[in-house]
Amino acid sequence: MALDAARTRLIRLLPKVELHLHIEGTLEPEMMFSLAAKHGIALPYASVEAVRAAYAFHDLQSFLDLYYAGCDVLRDRSDFYALAMAYFARAHADGVVHAELFFDPQSHTARGIELGVVIGGLRDAMGDAERRYGITSGLILCFLRHLSEEDALATLAAALPFRSELVGVGLDSGERGNPPSKFTRVFAEARAAGLHLVAHAGEEGPAAYITEALDLLHAERIDHGVRCDEDPALVDRLVRENIALTVCPLSNLKLCVVKDLRDHNLARLLRRGVAITLHSDDPAYFGGYIGENYRAAAEALDLTAAELIQLAANAARASFLPLPGTVSKLSSLGTTDPQ
Repeated sequence: MALDAARTRLIRLLPKVELHLHIEGTLEPEMMFSLAAKHGIALPYASVEAVRAAYAFHDLQSFLDLYYAGCDVLRDRSDFYALAMAYFARAHADGVVHAELFFDPQSHTARGIELGVVIGGLRDAMGDAERRYGITSGLILCFLRHLSEEDALATLAAALPFRSELVGVGLDSGERGNPPSKFTRVFAEARAAGLHLVAHAGEEGPAAYITEALDLLHAERIDHGVRCDEDPALVDRLVRENIALTVCPLSNLKLCVVKDLRDHNLARLLRRGVAITLHSDDPAYFGGYIGENYRAAAEALDLTAAELIQLAANAARASFLPLPGTVSKLSSLGTTDPQ
């Protein structure tokens, strides 16, 4: 059913915390072409329209193939700055007050881009975003799970000189055949360095991958996690231990995790007591930034005003920075008429 004016306005007003956002996944085709021209890179697409036409993904891997190709236009510090600032402008328009950005260093260092260039450009933008928009942010370094743990260990070692610039580490890329258990040692080292731990699990992989991420990697929250309901005992555990799932509904739809957003289990899990949170994943490729994910989920699943507020509050509480003001503001929204 179509969203009414009250919920539409509430979604616009909600102070949002984004916890599942791959900064490379915010590379819009227009910027892709601009940076390609800057660096003299020939793209395998004739136009912006041709790039968008390629966004007919049939699974996660078909998306990743295009995603990694797009990363090739990111070459210098100013490119990473421009990428992140474009995201922050859109995030500000959607009411984001805090973002924890995933980035994939291995997709850049493998091309000869120094890690300091990547982190430097992103941190420049993060500082400007706080000054310009009041958005606080943190960086989460993600290991590419289709590569070896040895490669991940080398990446962590290279990143430790930048420890003060990082809030945590994560695990992303192709889930099939790459269980969390493959990365036990590198997560143990990251934990010893005082970094927060998150992991993609239970998107295309089974519910057992979520359990592995919790038990073997000591993940503090689970990215995606939508297949948790294959294991009722796991759902009970998520509720009992208040483990947040960073769910990305438009991503799940675009990558065929669900065939219809009306069939998504996020509302059922939320009503069961799971700490569900909503985010945009790779919004340039999946058809919407965080506000659109809220609107699409609310319309498809008939989320109430109280549930929308709960989603935003869950994300604030699951973040790795103290956000008492945000939680307080969300609580006050719950006592007022959003009309």
